[in-house]
Amino acid sequence: MNRVIQFRITKGEKFYVAECLELPVVTQGRTLDEVKANLEEAIALHLEDEDLGDFELGPHPSMLASFELEPVIHAKA
Repeated sequence: MNRVIQFRITKGEKFYVAECLELPVVTQGRTLDEVKANLEEAIALHLEDEDLGDFELGPHPSMLASFELEPVIHAKA
């Protein structure tokens, strides 16, 4: 049983977009705090009244998010 639900967060033009890697859950938010809150709500709603074993999840799974950063290129003077 997996005890971690993984997400990938990317920055769009106006919103941060979070996509779950194990479940069909996608959400967005204007800030990272907002996208975190939306993720928690989306996962809770998706798993509501479900048997976590059907998703190969253990009880009380954690959420792990990876955030893609754009590289910073420093010009040499």
